[in-house]
Amino acid sequence: MVKVMLKAPPGHAGKSWPAVMLGLFVAFGGVLFGYDTGTISGIIAMPYWLREFTSDGKTLTASDSSLIVSILSAGTFFGALLAAPLADMFGRRIGLMFSAGVIFNLGVVLQAASTSQPLFIAGRCIAGLGVGLVSVIIPMYQSETAPKWIRGTIVGAYQLAITIGLFLAAIVNNATKDRNDTGSYRIPISIQFLWSLILVIGLIFLPETPRYLIKMNRREKAVHALGRIRRLPPDHPSIEEEISEIAANHAYEMSLGQVAYTDCFKGTVGKRLFTGCALQSLQQLTGVNFIFYYGTQYFKNAGFKDPFIIQVITNCVNVASTFPGLYLVEKLGRRNLLLLGAIGMCVCQYIVAIVGTTTAATNLAAQNASIAFVCIYIYFFASTWGPVAWVVTGELFPLKVRAKCLSMTTASNWLLNWAIAYSTPYMVDEKYANLKSKVFFVWGSCCFVCIAFVYFFIYETKGLTLEEVDELYGIVGKAWQSKKFRPAVKFADVEKEGIGGRGESLADYARRRSSITQQLGAGGATPADAPVLGHEKPGVVHHNGELGGEKI
Repeated sequence: MVKVMLKAPPGHAGKSWPAVMLGLFVAFGGVLFGYDTGTISGIIAMPYWLREFTSDGKTLTASDSSLIVSILSAGTFFGALLAAPLADMFGRRIGLMFSAGVIFNLGVVLQAASTSQPLFIAGRCIAGLGVGLVSVIIPMYQSETAPKWIRGTIVGAYQLAITIGLFLAAIVNNATKDRNDTGSYRIPISIQFLWSLILVIGLIFLPETPRYLIKMNRREKAVHALGRIRRLPPDHPSIEEEISEIAANHAYEMSLGQVAYTDCFKGTVGKRLFTGCALQSLQQLTGVNFIFYYGTQYFKNAGFKDPFIIQVITNCVNVASTFPGLYLVEKLGRRNLLLLGAIGMCVCQYIVAIVGTTTAATNLAAQNASIAFVCIYIYFFASTWGPVAWVVTGELFPLKVRAKCLSMTTASNWLLNWAIAYSTPYMVDEKYANLKSKVFFVWGSCCFVCIAFVYFFIYETKGLTLEEVDELYGIVGKAWQSKKFRPAVKFADVEKEGIGGRGESLADYARRRSSITQQLGAGGATPADAPVLGHEKPGVVHHNGELGGEKI
């Protein structure tokens, strides 16, 4: 399967493995988030930690649990919003190094040094700030360096790294949970230094993204960076063609003037921003982080004998199930995979809820059935919504507003992540809502909403360059019609005709050229007589100074 995934299409110039390996390595940053998420689930259930950090030495109140777990997500929310200016000012590469090497590690130091809740909470908040920065910049870096034919797999690898982090945390927690000293929680926390160190050292040797270098008017460096990624000499025709397309796109965007955050809410970009924010929010509302934040506590309260082992099992399923998604995202496409996943998750959530509410807690068969369907649910999430949500949001936006829009879509993810982490203890605690297994009815209903959202709002972007996605949104009015879209125009040719000066949108331009071609064909001429339509790739044309066309 790996060989098929990495096989370049016919006519692809240069080597494919450097870009693939670069994208996969950068995805390693997802381990920071996954591991931090996984450690807290086990730490707040460890006997020694409870004795040191709780008022009665035995139990964690719902309010304390909410604050300790959710404060990481509060930090990530603000980190995601700060990622745009950081990535635009210092670059994707330096931004990643600073986020992982300085901000995240400062939070880890405070957590490891803590002996009471206040310092522990402060450390989680600062670590969350670093994770939020990383979670925006990694998909940005990947989408700006990956070849279009495997971009979905590479960006989706970020989710794979998150699952690996969760799995490693479950293993370490299980190994240290019975220690009767501070090592029970300090060992799992301190291991996080290793993950950030690996990422920072590797980034020293990686290039900046060509698209960012073009954005900063460093064309020569962009050519050399792309040559390194494709393993081709800088003067190779395919390098020059790709750089010219990126540069022409950005030059037109820059001709429209500077972009403020308010411009992200207008026209086609506004629709795409809504799609990205809603997609990231719904990914959290599928309920997956209920399992990974509170799974150990939930299974313990539900009467399962060894909740730590169950957490290891669910994390194993999570890791293994991500691999099919990385393959299928380029075969079935983004839209089909998200639809399939939403349906599968919805069914599994309702089954777990029904079994849990209609059987006794001591019913062993019911417990086994619940675990089985939780694992099947995790399979559907990990192979679809887990990686594909990051893939889709990484592909949606024009270069000029990409950092700003990605920061807002990722912030939406963290905002809902925080809301779920904060509210869940109150939903399942016996002193409050005491939903127990009924909570899965909530997640199942959210998955039902996901089905409708994908059908009406998710466009199929498989196989398109980031520049071609603009033409897709400029021409295709309805998401369910997007599979039939074929790019028609190269941006460089659009620039040559100077239609930006006319204020003509890409949609109108493409229709005009298509009409000319049809007339020429009817008169015995060939499409070649229409000078632009002979090309197969699109560009970006903007309408009246508005990014991304007029239709959306």
